[in-house]
Amino acid sequence: MRLYFSFFILFVFSLSTYAQIDVKKKSIAIPAVKSKDSVDANPFLPSKPDNNTPIDNINTPRVSNNLNIPQKEFSMFGGEKFGNPGELYEDRLNKSLDHLKLSQEELELKNGSTTDQYFGDFKSKAKFVNVVYRDHGYVDGDIIQVLVNDDIIHARVYLTGGFKGFKLDLQPGFNKIDFLALNQGESGPNTAEFKVVDDQGNLVSSNRWNLATGVKATVIIVKE
Repeated sequence: MRLYFSFFILFVFSLSTYAQIDVKKKSIAIPAVKSKDSVDANPFLPSKPDNNTPIDNINTPRVSNNLNIPQKEFSMFGGEKFGNPGELYEDRLNKSLDHLKLSQEELELKNGSTTDQYFGDFKSKAKFVNVVYRDHGYVDGDIIQVLVNDDIIHARVYLTGGFKGFKLDLQPGFNKIDFLALNQGESGPNTAEFKVVDDQGNLVSSNRWNLATGVKATVIIVKE
């Protein structure tokens, strides 16, 4: 009886093992369902554009064959013809400088005289004269040296806006007074106004100068 029961248990175990192996062999294949959003076309190939399809109610513009193309080349320089831009610049520069051409007198007023200025000789019976001077332009540091008959009377005189000077006892004959420009100040040239007044308060001579550095202005008082 025990033998029969053991054989029965072994038979049941064998059927169970065979059923598990058979289940593993028989797998169920689930067919793929084609999605509505799938694209059949190759994603790496560009699609052919539809030139007649409007995009947001905007039609593709068409090129007109009736364009009016100017026959003459446009130029920013007008009708003038130059070989290169340098010629154009030089021509315009020359035109702009035409009105800046100054006379010799105007150049001396602007840059200062490069030659000595002589303001003349004046006769006087006075015993002495007062020689005064000032900067008649912008006070910018003009400095002069004053000489009488080639002797230095004042080595360095800083010109201000007010008159200052010295008393000169006249010697018989020529009394030469030189004003030598030592600099041209900050704005140039060396500009000054001078006056010579006799012992009675009469004006003997007066004038102005515009001097470059190292140039002098001269006036002579002749005592009778």
